[in-house]
Amino acid sequence: MTTEARRTLRISVVGLAGAGKSTCASLIEEFARDKGLTHTRIKLAKPLYDLQEQVYRTAGGSLHDGAQDQILMEALADAMRRIRPDSLAADFGARLAATDADLVVNDDLRDPHVDAPALRGHGFRVLRITCDEELRQQRLAGRGDPSRADRSTREIDLITPDAVLDNGAGLDEYRAAVHQLLGSWL
Repeated sequence: MTTEARRTLRISVVGLAGAGKSTCASLIEEFARDKGLTHTRIKLAKPLYDLQEQVYRTAGGSLHDGAQDQILMEALADAMRRIRPDSLAADFGARLAATDADLVVNDDLRDPHVDAPALRGHGFRVLRITCDEELRQQRLAGRGDPSRADRSTREIDLITPDAVLDNGAGLDEYRAAVHQLLGSWL
């Protein structure tokens, strides 16, 4: 495999909250390490996480690491997109341009109208993660997020995936499926 081919492996993992996107991104990073590829994870919503932290700090509230106040995050995304529809995609593109990793993974794409075309334009393949709704709800209940909302993913089906994986079995089966798919994409 040429160095140039290695540098083009960019994957965006999409799915509903609790489906297993972040777990998939970790498995992709594990695959990259196993193959000797440099890798990085770039969050499209990094500005929203930064703003969420500022809002909580200013309000005198506390939020544990990795927690998502999904109602707040959706409101922040709406405000940013009202001001400039491509603001999140532009910020993402600037951070993407600063990396030379062989494999880049994103695990928080939700918008099919602006963000998805922008990531496609950067050469990202889309991997959709699904799971049983009852299992997804159990996972969400265990996360401890201060609020939950699925409004931002109501149009996720408009993002056409290059592949779909189900995350309903155990971790070993999920790992094998992710690694097999990535092997086919190399």
